[in-house]
Amino acid sequence: MKFFDIVKTANSNLLRNKIRSFLTILAIFVGSFTIILNSAINAGVNDFIDKQVASIGGDGFIEVMPGAAIEQVMAMSETGSRVTKYSEKSGSILSASITKEDLEAMKKVDGVKNLEIFHLLSPEWMRLDGEEDKYNVNLQYLPTTTFNVDLSAGRMTNNDSDDFEIIINKDWVEAFNFDKPEDAIGKTVEIATKKTVKCYTNPDDCLATVKAKIVGVQAPGVLSMDGDLLVSKALDAELYAIANEDMPEINLQNYFAVGDVDPDKIEAIREEFKEIGSGYEFLTVSDTVGMIRSFFDVILAVFNIFGAIALLAAAIGIINTLFMSVQERTREIGLSKALGLSRAKIFLSFSIEAISLGFWGSIFGTAISMAIGYAANNLVHTEGGLLADFPTFNLVEFSPEVVIPIVLIVMFIAFLSGTAPALKAAKKDPIDALRYE
Repeated sequence: MKFFDIVKTANSNLLRNKIRSFLTILAIFVGSFTIILNSAINAGVNDFIDKQVASIGGDGFIEVMPGAAIEQVMAMSETGSRVTKYSEKSGSILSASITKEDLEAMKKVDGVKNLEIFHLLSPEWMRLDGEEDKYNVNLQYLPTTTFNVDLSAGRMTNNDSDDFEIIINKDWVEAFNFDKPEDAIGKTVEIATKKTVKCYTNPDDCLATVKAKIVGVQAPGVLSMDGDLLVSKALDAELYAIANEDMPEINLQNYFAVGDVDPDKIEAIREEFKEIGSGYEFLTVSDTVGMIRSFFDVILAVFNIFGAIALLAAAIGIINTLFMSVQERTREIGLSKALGLSRAKIFLSFSIEAISLGFWGSIFGTAISMAIGYAANNLVHTEGGLLADFPTFNLVEFSPEVVIPIVLIVMFIAFLSGTAPALKAAKKDPIDALRYE
């Protein structure tokens, strides 16, 4: 008997007792459905988190502060009134500053790809060019090559050009009365900022305006910096220069530096930064995201446990189904052996029956979970839906890398479950089997 014939016969044998086979397949379906859907949700959540991580700089993104400053910030965040010991070397939180010499030293550390001073921009207002209505606005430029905002429309700013460019978010799309994000692309905004020194000496001449082109609209996210609008390097430099016009360099305090480093060398870089100047520390995206990712992983792990329990029950069902099948087909097994069918092929026949039960149960589980998953994706993104404000967040993500391994694992579990009944069938003596009543 050829292998294809054995497979065909094994599947035909499942139809001998349709109800029993159906109930066994149903049990496998429940387990595989639960695990596949949970894995798809996990993939969807992690994909969204990865997008959010990229939107705030990626795994290699760091925010550098003088050691004294970050120590005091962390202390205040822990208790709200924590007292820290003053150090003449490091200074207070307001006097601590990143010097040019220290910045250059940090740039030379192995694994540091890019590091620049983060400018605290304080624009006065922003409006759509040609319109009267003015709005308060927060702007920032993040000089890192790993920074990749999740966009609803348009593109990232070009930081290699001298063009003044800006990325807005959905709130500004609504404020400017655009019907959709795509309508904002290419439009011009006017940004006003104060000349700090002249505001004291000549208040009538302390405001300057700059025009910038909207090149992108940021998609809503849970980790992305929706409150701040992102500007190009050229626009950041222009606004910073206007704000600090005639300002003595000694008064310019640099509290932050941002950039990207090799994620595999973060701890080594951290130790070297501590030895530079008065000592520097930094925060990474992992410090922010790690807790969120762990929270989702724990929840989904619990659901996967329920799926595993269902598969265990299904495995017991396979064993029971095949043992009963061996019992019912004892004379048939004896006749097959008498006609020359080997033990190996008898074993293979029952093993394929078990694998077929696992295959059909997991296939049905996959099909139903995909149907429900895609329907849920569409439902939660409709107006008023749970994820209506997060258009790039797919609740479930199905991919061959997720589905195929699970189907194969379920089939393998089914094979293991069918091993004992298959061995029992293979070891039957043909004479005794033919005499069985």
